[in-house]
Amino acid sequence: MDAHTRLHETISALADGELAAAELELAFAALDTPSGRQAWDAYRLIGDVLRSEQCGHALSAQFDARLASQLAAEAAPGEPIAHLPLSAAIVPPGAAEPLEAGPLAQR
Repeated sequence: MDAHTRLHETISALADGELAAAELELAFAALDTPSGRQAWDAYRLIGDVLRSEQCGHALSAQFDARLASQLAAEAAPGEPIAHLPLSAAIVPPGAAEPLEAGPLAQR
């Protein structure tokens, strides 16, 4: 993760009230830059809108269940994604299989 992304995540956590005390110095240093102040303003505005009854709208009673179901169906970061064998992706049905070329062909 690059430094710019890390600083924005720190500012976001500060705006959400979720920043660890050990990271306060980093957050305040980030807020002392034009980019940091712009990020702070954006995250505060987003939070205000999300918490506002006037700007937001009510979610359906089934929203939580549908969201949880969709998230459960996604692969977690770092988990392998199911793929077709390489030969199935390259060789058209009915064509001869390619010769094995080594460990990669066995995937």
